[in-house]
Amino acid sequence: MASSIHHIYSTLFVFVTFFSFMINCSMAQGGTTVATWYGDPNGAGTDGGNCGYGPAVEYAPFYKYVSAGGFSLFKNGEGCGACYKVRCTSNPACSGNPVTVTITDFCPGNCGAYQFDLSGTAFGAMAVPGKADQLRSAGKIQIQYERTFCYYKGYTIVFKVDSGSNPFYFATEIEYEDGDGDLSKVELQQAGSNYFAPMQLVFGATWKLQSNTGSPLKGPFSIRLTTLSSGKSLTAYNVIPADWRPGQTFRSNVNF
Repeated sequence: MASSIHHIYSTLFVFVTFFSFMINCSMAQGGTTVATWYGDPNGAGTDGGNCGYGPAVEYAPFYKYVSAGGFSLFKNGEGCGACYKVRCTSNPACSGNPVTVTITDFCPGNCGAYQFDLSGTAFGAMAVPGKADQLRSAGKIQIQYERTFCYYKGYTIVFKVDSGSNPFYFATEIEYEDGDGDLSKVELQQAGSNYFAPMQLVFGATWKLQSNTGSPLKGPFSIRLTTLSSGKSLTAYNVIPADWRPGQTFRSNVNF
């Protein structure tokens, strides 16, 4: 009898766990949630935010159409770069037309798990023409959202070397990934080696590798990226030259 009860509870636990997993997967792809906005009414929220993009969020290809995300969207930084379509119908000023935004920041504090804290520009873009200020005055509204592929026309993946990098420590921020937009794994291959060493996520979209041999890291570096959502991989061969310097930016010739 006890064995039967244990089996029933075990089966129930597995079912509930699987059901919760499916709900979370579904929520990650889309649904109804809350949207707010921050920063200047016609701004980008903040210059860069927790993903580390810096002032790039103000310009092409983001054009200020960015958002901070609750913890289930930000995903401790792995959600940086993911793209979503958001739209609203809950306010008379809503147009109902979708607006595509990129996750570039974290929404802390009282933000819900799937809350979008949009830039003022993106929030206003959901409005009927001429009613952006009216919509922003609502402050907090219900929206519909769905995951979508990122597409930065004419852009390849960019690597920005962190200012704290040195011959024994290399860190880089990664931008403009098409497709999934998010990353789960980044690996670095040094010159003369066949081995791709796993890099560690530092914060946001910045990944690091530290020499564990006592010798300087040897460039040029090839970097392999694997996306979080679908597990697709690509390699930017020799993208970081041997004479790299902290603060430099290097554009690859690849994208998803």
